[in-house]
Amino acid sequence: MHLRRSPTPVTPRTSAWTDPYGRLATRCLQTVLVVVVLGGIVTAATTLSLVTIPVLIALIVASALHPLVGWLRRHGVPSALATAAAFVAVLAVLAGIGWLLVAAVVGQWSALQDSAVDGLQQVQDLLHELPIRVTDGQIEDAVDGVVDFVTSARFGAGAIAGISAVTNFVTGAVLMAVVLFFFLKDGPALWEFLLRPFVGAQYERARRVGNRVVTTLGGYVRGTAAVAAFDAVAIGTGLAVLGVPLTIPLAVVAFVTSFIPMIGAPIAGTLAALVTLVSLGPVQAVVVVAIVVLVNQVEGNFLQPVLMGKTLRLHGLVILVGLTAGTVLGGVTGALLAVPLIAAAWGVVQVWDGEDEPAVAWRQKRRETVPVG
Repeated sequence: MHLRRSPTPVTPRTSAWTDPYGRLATRCLQTVLVVVVLGGIVTAATTLSLVTIPVLIALIVASALHPLVGWLRRHGVPSALATAAAFVAVLAVLAGIGWLLVAAVVGQWSALQDSAVDGLQQVQDLLHELPIRVTDGQIEDAVDGVVDFVTSARFGAGAIAGISAVTNFVTGAVLMAVVLFFFLKDGPALWEFLLRPFVGAQYERARRVGNRVVTTLGGYVRGTAAVAAFDAVAIGTGLAVLGVPLTIPLAVVAFVTSFIPMIGAPIAGTLAALVTLVSLGPVQAVVVVAIVVLVNQVEGNFLQPVLMGKTLRLHGLVILVGLTAGTVLGGVTGALLAVPLIAAAWGVVQVWDGEDEPAVAWRQKRRETVPVG
């Protein structure tokens, strides 16, 4: 009888890269490479902001108008005519907003000047009543300092920089309009051209990603625009009833700032309250603040859940960090673009492995619980 000898266990070979410390080093190197690549992409995007920002704005606007263009095409409207109709509608809305702003400012400019003079006089009287004595000589010195700065070479350099900024803005606006037209006209064909290297499962994934990005961006813009329109009408009506000057420009500011979550409403409310304080007095300013708070409560508790739905499924902390990063990288434009881009990126994660299958690293492995007490 032969006894079978049990096989000798084979000890796995270890190296400097397979022990726990080596695996940690590998992850650190991978993280550094990812950060370097992302940093390079962000640096290139900010350096070429004159190109990247108009293209991103055109993509977001085209995503919002995609259902309209598709509906027109499905009802027999030729592709070129449907594109032209949507494009002209966007230009008409922008031109109408600009005309309202200019007409309102020009029509109420004299009243605004009188209010500003009265406001400065109130501020000067308040300074005289402070515990720390502020003399007329100190005020005159401060005014002289402002005048000296305005007439200095530094102010001239700033004015030249302002002219350059205006030129860049006009260039970016023209580029955005051209890119928007082609996105509306040939957007699906352009996307299919970019997907030519992909086949099989990779092609299906790319299709899902594109559809989700367009759906998320379009839903975000349409929902936010509806909420912003409500804010502008409600706040503008309240200001008009109180007789606040520059009602239309303040309503337009409320509309635009509503596209910046969390901080847009306080900005618009503060500006409206300051104008009311200077023109009408503190009591009316408090009423304006109450109107803005009430409007924002209605917006946050009723309108956004209905109009936005699940388009913006982001935690408030994520939105705050994204707004901060967008503001640092792109100023006001970065703040406007940060949240929809983050929402689109999160939408991509949610359909990475299937229509309702998020990427493996982001799948929920256990129920999230909120600690009580």
